[in-house]
Amino acid sequence: MRQRPDETWQIGVAMWRTRPLATQILLCVLAILLVTSAAGAVLYANLTDKTLDGEYKQRATDIAYTVAQIPAIADALAHKDPDHRIQALAEQVRKNTSASYVVVADRDGVRYSHPTLSLIGQRLEEPVVALDGNVHTGIDPGSLGNSANAKVPLRASDGAIIGEVSVGIPEERVSSQISTQIMDIALYSLLALGIGVLASWLLARALKRVTFGLELSEIATLLQEREAMLHGIREGVVGIDAKGCVNVINDEARRLLGIRRAGTGRPVSELLPAGRLRDLLADGPLGSDEVVVTDDFLLVVNRMPVVLAGRPGGHVVTLRDRTELEGLMRELHALTGLTNALRAQEHEFTNRLHVLSGLLGLGEIDEAARYLAEVAGGATAQAGDIQARIAPAELAALLVAKVTTAAESGVRLILDPESELDRPYGETGPLLTVLGNLIDNAVDAAAGAAQPGTVTVRITDIDDVAHVVVSDTGPGISQPDIEKIFLDGYSTKSTRDGMRRGLGLALVRRLVVRAGGTIDVTPGPGARFDIRLPLHTNELEAAK
Repeated sequence: MRQRPDETWQIGVAMWRTRPLATQILLCVLAILLVTSAAGAVLYANLTDKTLDGEYKQRATDIAYTVAQIPAIADALAHKDPDHRIQALAEQVRKNTSASYVVVADRDGVRYSHPTLSLIGQRLEEPVVALDGNVHTGIDPGSLGNSANAKVPLRASDGAIIGEVSVGIPEERVSSQISTQIMDIALYSLLALGIGVLASWLLARALKRVTFGLELSEIATLLQEREAMLHGIREGVVGIDAKGCVNVINDEARRLLGIRRAGTGRPVSELLPAGRLRDLLADGPLGSDEVVVTDDFLLVVNRMPVVLAGRPGGHVVTLRDRTELEGLMRELHALTGLTNALRAQEHEFTNRLHVLSGLLGLGEIDEAARYLAEVAGGATAQAGDIQARIAPAELAALLVAKVTTAAESGVRLILDPESELDRPYGETGPLLTVLGNLIDNAVDAAAGAAQPGTVTVRITDIDDVAHVVVSDTGPGISQPDIEKIFLDGYSTKSTRDGMRRGLGLALVRRLVVRAGGTIDVTPGPGARFDIRLPLHTNELEAAK
């Protein structure tokens, strides 16, 4: 069964791809050298042929002009050459110049000289073209074969054209010179071919060393697998060379870093704005997880060195998005705190129930009623006061829970009497995160003081801007630390319960800055955070 041409072509391509890299390079170089050498030889032969033709035409023209300038020839032709002097003079010139022929003819085309004596007195086969007074050259077939021919007018002493002189140089001489030069071209081509084969062999060996002995198909497969793995994983990967330029970056890394363009080949300083994230990627610590808070994500960054042949080749940076996970951990921590607060309240209420049971057992009914009213009224009054001043139920519930949690730590949380916020939750959602983190930090600071601590919170609404002030009676913040407390990952406290430290204030700052607000910090003693946070409805946010 005969194969179709397309099947034969596909089989040939498949067989070519299975050849070793060195063989492919050698065959390609041989083919290129053979084609270019053959084409060069043909072009050179053609050019040389034209050049030699031109030189021999000019030589024939010079000889013809020399013959036409001999007075004896012109005088003899004018008198019909009775003494046959023209043949003798023409033959002498022909022998001295190695011309093929020197033919003198009159206006009628009758030959008066010719190497073949039988043609003397015979007419030319072609017209006498030099009668127009011009020189005519060309490669013409003649009775003696092809020749480089020149025909010039022959003039009498008075200037009248009385005939023409035709001189030819055999084409065989031109061809013999071309053949000699073609041999030189062939030798040169063979030398170039040998050098090309040696160079291709050395190139193939060098490529094999660079590619670790892998063939082209294996390299292509590795590249496809690398691209699939690089862009298929959920972590961001950035490869940075020794000069600080990005040479590898996957889609997830572009998303997490906010890079819209390609990014490869450019320094990290041009792709990322100034800040801790850029510092970590460009020249950060190696290995350990570093937490970075950006405008949109909470990232865990790892930076590992790359060593190639014993020399540093740059770094590989991995980025993991922990935004949702960190939020869930903080919510879980908050719920754990509330659970502990409820457990403490349970013990407290159990003790109070024991007091009531004892009073009733002693028959002190009036005293038991008074004690019950005092206990129930205090907690209810405090929760009612917060709810009356703070309209969003979620924010009020947060404050009530924080009061209980603070009390468990031995800290009194007070809502300033001037506090008032009458807004729907849709406009005050960011305040939950802001207040939660600030109150937690303030309670931790106040609980560490020698005397019972106090945390004061004031929340007001002035011209659609929430003014939040959180102050505590703790040791305060040192002046040098004020410049660092909002950096993600910076904390003066030890890690607790698996929670990452140094994120709360970074998140607060991100929320406030994105909303167009401001944060002022007073070092103390007793830290004070003064925050102004613009309030926007959902409709206004959607319109921006």
